[in-house]
Amino acid sequence: MANINVMDLIYWKDTERTGMVFTGLVVGLLSLFQLSIITVISTISLGVMCFTVSVHLYYKILHVLSMGDGVPPFKAYLDLDISFSGELADQYMQKAIVTVVSAANSLKNLFLVGSLFDSLKLLALIYLVTFLGDLCNGLTVLIIGVIALFSLPLLYRQHQAKVDSFFAGIQANIVNVKDILHRIAQGGGPTPDTTPGGAKPKTQ
Repeated sequence: MANINVMDLIYWKDTERTGMVFTGLVVGLLSLFQLSIITVISTISLGVMCFTVSVHLYYKILHVLSMGDGVPPFKAYLDLDISFSGELADQYMQKAIVTVVSAANSLKNLFLVGSLFDSLKLLALIYLVTFLGDLCNGLTVLIIGVIALFSLPLLYRQHQAKVDSFFAGIQANIVNVKDILHRIAQGGGPTPDTTPGGAKPKTQ
């Protein structure tokens, strides 16, 4: 259910709710440019508490005046079960442990040069990240990430055919470049055609 709700937010299925979450995230992150994270969290929490207490008192007054049914305004959220059973918690914990161990093993192989080609790719990526760090800080990247999270999936769904065609062309070019590099590494000879009846490499 949690995954479905998150996807509903990302794809703007409930425009009002997604707008509130998106605006809150962006405004909160922008506030961190001027204020400390403690101030931002405490101020947001204070605002939320003022809102919920005011709405609750308003419904209480309506009930006293016989103008409401007396149902708490946030009853649907209060009744929402967000607890985990012991078995489900164990499953999530096992997945988390496997993920952490796998990530640690991958980093070990990359930093200790388990594969030279993969380590060189990581080296190039880290080098590019240093340029990104000169252009903007991590908070700016986080804000851009939030905006992308709430915009790119929706744009992809609306223009899926064009996007798939574009990336298919890029993938084909990458495959061609890899094939050229592979042939250069093998001495520059043509790649043998492995299909039945295909051309065979010439023998000297």
